[in-house]
Amino acid sequence: MKKASRNELRAEYKRSDFGTLVRGKYAARVSAETNVVILEPAISKAFPNDKAVNDALRVVLEVAKATARLTRRSTRTSRKRAAD
Repeated sequence: MKKASRNELRAEYKRSDFGTLVRGKYAARVSAETNVVILEPAISKAFPNDKAVNDALRVVLEVAKATARLTRRSTRTSRKRAAD
């Protein structure tokens, strides 16, 4: 039996048997489920590996949490402050 080329269907199959094909059908799902982050070249030069990036981001998050605690507004109203 002669082998069919990759682009041709065998005689027993018809193109109409298959549904419509969509290119990149699952591309949105794959991109939503991945957590790959691409760094700019200038930033990637500053970090030797992924552990260094993660450590730096953890420090930034800790500083952000600490700073947020320092800048919270007082629960006292302006009238109570004026009375003091």
